[in-house]
Amino acid sequence: MVARVTTFAFEGIAANPVDVQVHMAGGSQPAFMIVGLPDKAVAESRERVRAAFSAIGLALPPKRITVNLSPADLPKEGSHYDLPIALGVLAIMGILSPDALDGHAAIGELSLDGRLESTIGVLPAAMRALDQGLRLICPYVCGPEAAWAGDGNLAAPDLISLINHFSGRTPLSCPPPGELALPDEPLDLKEVKGQDGAKRVLEIAAAGGHNLLFCGPPGSGKSMLAKRLPGLLPELSAKELLEASQIQSVAGLLERGQLSRARPFRAPHHSASMAALVGGGIRARPGEISLAHHGVLFLDELPEFSSQALDSLRQPLEDGEVTISRANRHVKYPARFQLIAAMNPCRCGGGGGEAQCRKGPRCAAHYQARLSGPFLDRMDLFYDTPAVTAVDLTLPPPSEGSSEVATRVAAARSRQSERYDGAGPQRRLLNVDATGEDLDKHATPDAAGQALIADAADTFRLSARAYHRVLKVARTIADLEGSDTVRRLHVAEALSYRRRAAEEANTARSGALAQ
Repeated sequence: MVARVTTFAFEGIAANPVDVQVHMAGGSQPAFMIVGLPDKAVAESRERVRAAFSAIGLALPPKRITVNLSPADLPKEGSHYDLPIALGVLAIMGILSPDALDGHAAIGELSLDGRLESTIGVLPAAMRALDQGLRLICPYVCGPEAAWAGDGNLAAPDLISLINHFSGRTPLSCPPPGELALPDEPLDLKEVKGQDGAKRVLEIAAAGGHNLLFCGPPGSGKSMLAKRLPGLLPELSAKELLEASQIQSVAGLLERGQLSRARPFRAPHHSASMAALVGGGIRARPGEISLAHHGVLFLDELPEFSSQALDSLRQPLEDGEVTISRANRHVKYPARFQLIAAMNPCRCGGGGGEAQCRKGPRCAAHYQARLSGPFLDRMDLFYDTPAVTAVDLTLPPPSEGSSEVATRVAAARSRQSERYDGAGPQRRLLNVDATGEDLDKHATPDAAGQALIADAADTFRLSARAYHRVLKVARTIADLEGSDTVRRLHVAEALSYRRRAAEEANTARSGALAQ
């Protein structure tokens, strides 16, 4: 006889079904083996199961128990296999009826006293179980998270409760979904004095989802501006909320099943490694770019990040996902994020002039050369933030704050959503995701605008990618204005935010030649 229980193995945020098969047979010596490519945590399940059974007054029979995790060629990682293995052993011992577990899937970690501990990945597991017509059995503390996938799941505090439930003595249910967490009060642009130009470019970035790089001396408000971007963005839609929450669930960041409609804002330290940014590790986990999915990734002190880490962002910025390759499998995580970065013009902070440091212009050339050309080519907006003067600080707070800007951003995003209407296999809702065909149809400038961008492309030697990104920004500027046509004025403003790319590339080349 073989007892079967369904559980799940996680590849990215995908929950792949795993058939836990438990077989018991006689033998000269008792044994408890787990096969099917388990990792160390899964192999240790037998000791946790043995101790949990002892804690509730049960003893494993002196026979050979074999647990097979099928498909056997799929790597199994994590402690959430404890519960399905324990349920399978209970069924093979006759404590649960052979068909009691039909129509159920299980996920959970066992403590040594028989209680069920919290585990990661409950939300994607519950959603996959629902797709397969199964009810998910999970720890009680994870019940509010599982309830977001639908009704009918079971949440149990311990093994005894599950035995009583399947015996018909004390039926179990699932607690209601966790509450939608109230977002923190967003920081307001009214707190930023001066920097009207920087506020304008921040509004454009918010409206079109464009990548933005602030460059300026220390104390000019670069980080202050970037941290106020979430206050300009609309809340997550239902689909976006579900995708972002699944990533947080796999990363173990969902507390008490609470979801939040606030867009993610991740700001890793510049010492972060490539694996920390894009994901990876011995047991693959989502990185910062995936945790920022449908939100903002803010990289402060940009040149201080390692070149390898920054260049690893190039493909995700284009594809909206990241693939982590291992010897025996590939793991994909969604990573559609908006990149906001800030940097000083040189290491000394002043800009490389003779008055600021001894190196002069070489200081800026060497510092900015840390950023590769292909990486900078993926930035849509470049803005030099001037130093804030004492006069600026004595001015009264500006009359326009985040709420007024957010209203214009929402109107511009609504125009984009109606224009693209979620076309194509990857839903396009913002100008930043527009294809070349979209740009030909919706972002072709008027005659004067076409002449201007053609001349600028030749003068600044814009790549094809940079050319399209200028058109996308110009389309966003037109949307903020409520214009159906991209005019010369819109193209000119978009080019003014692109010029820095050509200047930095020329500066880096000159610095390299000087060496």
